[in-house]
Amino acid sequence: MFSRKFFLVCVFFILLAVTFVSLGLSGRHSRGISGTGGLSLFFVGPLQEGATRAVQALGSVWRVYFDCVRQARENVELRRALGLAREKENYFLELAIANERLRTFLNFREEEASEVLAAEIVGKDPSPWFKTFIVNRGERDGVRVGLPVVVPEGIVGQVVEVTGRYAKVLLITDRMSGVDALVQRTRARGVVNGMGASFCSFSYALRRYDIAEGDVVVSSGLDRIYPKGLRIGEVEGVVRGHEGIFQDVRVRPFVDFERIEEVLILLSFDNDLRDASEGDF
Repeated sequence: MFSRKFFLVCVFFILLAVTFVSLGLSGRHSRGISGTGGLSLFFVGPLQEGATRAVQALGSVWRVYFDCVRQARENVELRRALGLAREKENYFLELAIANERLRTFLNFREEEASEVLAAEIVGKDPSPWFKTFIVNRGERDGVRVGLPVVVPEGIVGQVVEVTGRYAKVLLITDRMSGVDALVQRTRARGVVNGMGASFCSFSYALRRYDIAEGDVVVSSGLDRIYPKGLRIGEVEGVVRGHEGIFQDVRVRPFVDFERIEEVLILLSFDNDLRDASEGDF
């Protein structure tokens, strides 16, 4: 008729009442406990022990809870501080890389006997058919069509379009590009043409020319676009067929076009074409 829960509650209150009675009797009879007092202690002792353990356990849980809350807050603060530290580290690393790159540019400008304009690359042609960059320099900065664009590593390309604030640069790897060049070691002449990828070909090089892997190819100056002696790339493959008068030469540019961020535009330069007549076709 009565539920088990109701029965347990009644037992709890009965034991609680017995506890209070036992405490009262213990206070009045300090000489000892006997009879009913001993019986009540038999029942109340385990109950009090359980209640004490429950209170201690609750206090321990409470302390653990507050410790967890405190540690969670500390973790949030530590993660925030770590994030700020990493952000500062990345900022200083970028500054160091930029300083090193600009120092190289400055040294190149001091060595180059020409008027040089630094420009930042702000866009790349997404088309797979054209290899071009957009730089943040234009007509108002003195840029005009046909000017050569370089970096300390070598030739990048030439300006093909100009607006007031921006210019488009055609890379030497584009199929429409061509640079009159020569092999630095043997002075063998040819034309460096873009292949639409990350390499170029050294075209119109006669089979009798001595060209080997590892040779450095530089600009000849005869195209009246690039100054003589600018680095272009390194020969990484030579094929001499049994027919024809030319050999197939593959050139890997020194410039990593996927990584450059700034370029130098040569606004004017002194190029003595009379001394650039070495070699013949």
